[in-house]
Amino acid sequence: MEIKNDEISAMVEKVLQEMNRRDLNVSESDGVFDDMDEAIEAASIAQKELICMSISQREELISAMRKAILDNATKIADICVEDTGMGRKDHKYLKLKLVANKTPGTEVLKTMAISGDKGLTLIEMGPFGVIGGITPSTNPSATVMCNSIGMIASGNAAVFSPHPGAIESCLISVRVLNKAITDAGGPRNLITTLRKPSLESTDTMINNPKIRLVVATGGPFIVKKVLSSGKKAIGAGAGNPPVVVDETADIVKAARDIIAGCCFDNNLPCIAEKEAIVVESVYEKLIAEMLKNGNVYELDEQQKQKVLDVVMNKTEKGGKIKYGVNKNFVGKDASVILAAAGIEAPKGVECLICRAENLHPFVQEELMMPILAIVKVKDVDEAINTAVLDEHGNRHTAMMHSKNIDNLTKMSRLIDTTIFVKNAPSYAGIGFGGEGWTTFTIAGPTGEGITNATSFTRQRRCTMVDSFRII
Repeated sequence: MEIKNDEISAMVEKVLQEMNRRDLNVSESDGVFDDMDEAIEAASIAQKELICMSISQREELISAMRKAILDNATKIADICVEDTGMGRKDHKYLKLKLVANKTPGTEVLKTMAISGDKGLTLIEMGPFGVIGGITPSTNPSATVMCNSIGMIASGNAAVFSPHPGAIESCLISVRVLNKAITDAGGPRNLITTLRKPSLESTDTMINNPKIRLVVATGGPFIVKKVLSSGKKAIGAGAGNPPVVVDETADIVKAARDIIAGCCFDNNLPCIAEKEAIVVESVYEKLIAEMLKNGNVYELDEQQKQKVLDVVMNKTEKGGKIKYGVNKNFVGKDASVILAAAGIEAPKGVECLICRAENLHPFVQEELMMPILAIVKVKDVDEAINTAVLDEHGNRHTAMMHSKNIDNLTKMSRLIDTTIFVKNAPSYAGIGFGGEGWTTFTIAGPTGEGITNATSFTRQRRCTMVDSFRII
């Protein structure tokens, strides 16, 4: 009997998934369902058990989740890259380690007390119940695990609908976390997902009455979808983060930091430096310092065009040319991009840089590839104004390298982004080498910002009149 190629591929995939489960000591059934309504019902039952547990017991579950992430980070990082075909295993590992160590738990849930002649009022942060999460292919496991900690810390259960391009990453993450929770005495299926998610199952999740809050991490389409659902929604949308360098910057450090941020996980993080706007007096010096890093390759004009033809799709309509990102190269290594463009890649290359006019597609489109276009401008005022235009009003992330506090202040006010990083790589803005907690759901469109457990709660007020006031 002849076996078709697609049947062989399906069998190989099934074997690999089983090997991954055994390697991570997790069960196939840990939170994974074939029907979305069943996944939601199971999470709803688990959430009712969770809210009967004390805060200290809840924190024990979170501690177990943190340990499970750290214990399995290397293996899960490998699975993420193999599953999605994007990013770098070493950087996926660092993101998971960051999630385990710097995602807030129950400690951020603060109670407010108001007392006066009329008694006492308490305002506490309560759970929504069951939260529906939509996760991206760019940071799949990091998003699932970070949100799971925050959602459970605030007393919720989570149901995830993963991106079709990152299914196995999500399944493994859910299974690992559920095992940690049950081993620590928590309820089964506190986190659930689908074995084969689809647009239809995502719609089912959004519309299910037991889903009280929807959290979407992804592109403009999915954010718009949840915002029009009629339910409370948290939207973490796209960005096109610019980095500005003025004449007062520490150019050696700026060059090192910008390249580190740009090529981290092959530029997949939505906060990563996507284009650099540099004042002309330090323009050449910055490029020279970047090239000293040893992992940077500068494209000449001919090579820039070759790379453009490979990583972007060009269409013409009404006499106008429009460029769109070729998703086959999102998150790919710089060497892979160069090879596809017919350019011999130098050993150790991690980031491609090029000089560009501001209207170039590498500047205006969010590539999510280790390619950095560098734009020359006259002075800092032009640099800031250009950065505001290039950020496209996403209000996501921006960076600036400067020692002039007035320039830093001016840009922070005009760019109006959720994250503004000064004199550091972009990832400092999510706590990696910078202060503050981490998240991979940066809610600019809906205003929650750097989400944590508090973002997944609703205020509840309890008032007692003429009692419990001690003065």
